[in-house]
Amino acid sequence: MLERYTHGGVVWIDLENPTSEEIASVAKEFELGPLLTEEMLTPTAKPRVDVFPDCVYMVLHFPALRYTHGLEANHEIDVLLSEKFIITVHYATTSATYDLQKAFETASLRTHTGVELNTGHIFLELTQRLYQAADNELDALEDAIEEIEENIFNGNEKSMVTAISFASRELLNHKRLLGTHHEMLESFNTATNTLFKDTFTRFVRGAEALHYRVHHRATMMNDILIELRETNMAMLYTRQNEVMKNLTIMAFVTFPLSLIAGIFGMNTIYTPVVNHPQGFWIIVIGMFALTSLFFAYFKLKKWF
Repeated sequence: MLERYTHGGVVWIDLENPTSEEIASVAKEFELGPLLTEEMLTPTAKPRVDVFPDCVYMVLHFPALRYTHGLEANHEIDVLLSEKFIITVHYATTSATYDLQKAFETASLRTHTGVELNTGHIFLELTQRLYQAADNELDALEDAIEEIEENIFNGNEKSMVTAISFASRELLNHKRLLGTHHEMLESFNTATNTLFKDTFTRFVRGAEALHYRVHHRATMMNDILIELRETNMAMLYTRQNEVMKNLTIMAFVTFPLSLIAGIFGMNTIYTPVVNHPQGFWIIVIGMFALTSLFFAYFKLKKWF
């Protein structure tokens, strides 16, 4: 799907899951060349920045696990920036580009800047919405981490092992994807300065500041989750040790009793107490007294 927006001498083309015909028409209009045309047709596995004679091409990936309900780990956004036009390509619906389209249609994008609109403004507005979407993903993840923390201290350590693993996977996805943006934005800034002097410097620096805030938050949340994982494992080990200690005490107590029962159950000619009229009760009372003595000793040693 191709959307076109024009203001003054500035053109913004947004391509969502574009067809080869749409790419060909845009390439012909802006004389993009066969290499760039081929790049825009299909998703790119890794982020990159390429410099062309009159434009700069950048590929970024943003986390989208919650936005896609776990169907896709990331969304790719390709940006082709020139002084007269900006082309964005994405291969799935994104809230950032949709919101920017609505802002363009209602003229709010043009009025709030206070200056003549150029492609740098559009680039900054787009990255602001993209990083806000990533921040919204972290908001939802932060709620999940707070719930994990509450459950850990409510005695649900075992069930939290899986929850922590899923949250850790999501945070690692954030760090992996956002961690590449700093280098890409730096390269993008260098490339635009080479082609267009300092026309886009403040806009790219603005995007870098937005990236730093979101990436730093993801890093801090990951540190918190690591601490929660260690706390959860410590509490889980403590509970398991407590269970093993109790089982060991029970085994220690029952072993002498089993031994006594085995001794008096031997088939011998004469066994003390066995032939006594109250022999059964004497043995039971003796076993009970021995058990009480064991428990009193364990209590004295504070083993339970």
